[in-house]
Amino acid sequence: MAEGKIIVIGNEKGGTGKSTLAMHLIVWFLRQKKKVASIDLDGRQGTLTHYIQNRAAYSETHHIELGLPEHLTVTVRNNPTEQECSEDGAAFCKQLETLQKENDLIVIDTAGADSHLFRLAHAVADILISPINDSLIDLDVLAKVEPETLTVKAPGHYAQTVWQARQKRAKARKPQMRWFVLRNRVMHVSTHNEKLIWKLLEALGARINFTPLRGLGERIIFRELFLKGLTLLDIGQFKTGVTMSMAHVTARQELRSILQAIGEESVSGD
Repeated sequence: MAEGKIIVIGNEKGGTGKSTLAMHLIVWFLRQKKKVASIDLDGRQGTLTHYIQNRAAYSETHHIELGLPEHLTVTVRNNPTEQECSEDGAAFCKQLETLQKENDLIVIDTAGADSHLFRLAHAVADILISPINDSLIDLDVLAKVEPETLTVKAPGHYAQTVWQARQKRAKARKPQMRWFVLRNRVMHVSTHNEKLIWKLLEALGARINFTPLRGLGERIIFRELFLKGLTLLDIGQFKTGVTMSMAHVTARQELRSILQAIGEESVSGD
């Protein structure tokens, strides 16, 4: 049996929609009849964990069979010693190995801060998806921008972390990681700032080998769905109390576009 593929949602920046994207990917793959496991590496905040718990509660309360992944929550220690880092890393790898034997895909949602497990997750990623908000402030973790010419001057600290993870994979003779950067929470009106960020991402992607993608737009619906543990993919499939609108249709198409670009599954209409 082939080992399950590892998809890591990572960025050294909080508030970029990592957990929302992770949950939508999980539900998509479950609907493709895949066996899916998930890991929340931000056990302290636990957004993905709470999302899955909300989904389980909604399923039980409304007697609906909603797909759920095999889920693991990990809390990273504060200021661990070198020995503790080694022990935690070994335990994480052992758990991951077990999950890979039992599942087709493992989706790992990371915290928006650097840690030893954050770096380890990046090193084991077959596919890395890095959502960023559509702003020059968020772009700073990926690239240092020359203020006068507004061109990429050098890779940022998170880009360097990904480079180090790729070096570890190469040393272990693992296939090269595929890296996608999603411009999440994009406004629906094209602006000079939007065009500038896309230009910078294309330039940086060509330089350090990632594919820039348009992500999920900014919509209040994502906050509402979180409380019920639901996703865009559930609307219209069950009695969710959410009325389908054009905004939902557009958002689902955005999700399908992401999946098509990643190339994990054929994306057919519902």
